[in-house]
Amino acid sequence: MSMRLNDRVAIVTGAGGGLGRTHALELARHGACVVVNDLGAGAQAVAEEIRQAGGKAIAHAGDVTRHDDMQAMADQAMSAFGRIDILVNNAGILRDRTFAKMALDDFRRVLDVHVMGSVNATKAVWPQMQSQHYGRIVMTTSSSGLYGNFGQSNYGTAKMALVGLMQTLALEGARHDIRVNCLAPSAVTAMTEGLLPPEATAVLTPERVSPGVIALVCDEAPTRMILLAGGGSFECAHITMTQGIHVADEPDCVDALCRRIDEVRTRVGEMTPASGWDQPRHELEKAQASQGQ
Repeated sequence: MSMRLNDRVAIVTGAGGGLGRTHALELARHGACVVVNDLGAGAQAVAEEIRQAGGKAIAHAGDVTRHDDMQAMADQAMSAFGRIDILVNNAGILRDRTFAKMALDDFRRVLDVHVMGSVNATKAVWPQMQSQHYGRIVMTTSSSGLYGNFGQSNYGTAKMALVGLMQTLALEGARHDIRVNCLAPSAVTAMTEGLLPPEATAVLTPERVSPGVIALVCDEAPTRMILLAGGGSFECAHITMTQGIHVADEPDCVDALCRRIDEVRTRVGEMTPASGWDQPRHELEKAQASQGQ
C-alpha cells in the first residue's frame, strides 16, 4: 500500500465512531498523524486504536460549535506534531422532521453543528495552513443537500451551505495551496439507522467511504470537487449553469420567459462556472450578442 500521507498531520472532527472513526483509521493507515476529535470517550478509544496499530494519534474532547474548543484543538495539534496539513469536517447530527412540524430550535441546532462547526474548525486551522503554504480541507456534504430529502430541510440546508463554503474557500486558498473539497457519503451509521434498507448494511459500510477522503487530501488532491462515495463506488456532482435564453428585447419578457421555460432548463451546452462572476459575464455576452455587438 502506498503511504500517501507520510508525516502529514490530520484532524478529524466527530471521529469517535461511525464515518469519523474510519476516516481517522484510514488517514493513519496512509501515514498521517491524527488528531481525533469528539465529545465523548470514543475519541480516546480511536486514538488508542491507531497507536496500537503502530500509528501516531492524540485525542481531543471538544465541541465543534464552540470556536474556543476548535482553537484549542488546533493548538494541541501544533504542540504535538508541529503543523496541520489536513482537516476533515465530519461532525454532524440529525433532527429529522417535516418542515411543518419541525421546531426552529432543531433547525438552528443542525445548522450550528454542521455549518458553524465546520466554520469554527476551519477558522482555527486556516492561519497555519496559510503560513505553511499547504492545506487540505474536506467538508462533509450530502445528497440530502444536493438533491433534497423528505423530512430533512434542516440537514439539507446545512449540507448545501457547506458546498458554498467549499467553493469560496477553494478560491481564497488557492494561492497558498490550500485545496478544499466536499465529500458526500452513503453509509450505514448510528446517525442513519433506520433510514436505509436492511441490505444496505453489508454494502454501504463506512470503511468503503473513507478511501475517498484520502483522494481529497493527498498531495495531488483536486480542489472544488464534490465527491460522492458509497459502497466502494465514487461519483462527482457539479453545480452547473445552462446556456439559457435572452428575452430583454421581447415585447413582454414575462410572457416570453414563461413560454420558453423549457429552453431555460435544457442542459445542452451547460457549463460549470469557475466563480460566481461567470453568471453576469455570460448574461452580458448574451445581451451584447442580441444587439449585434
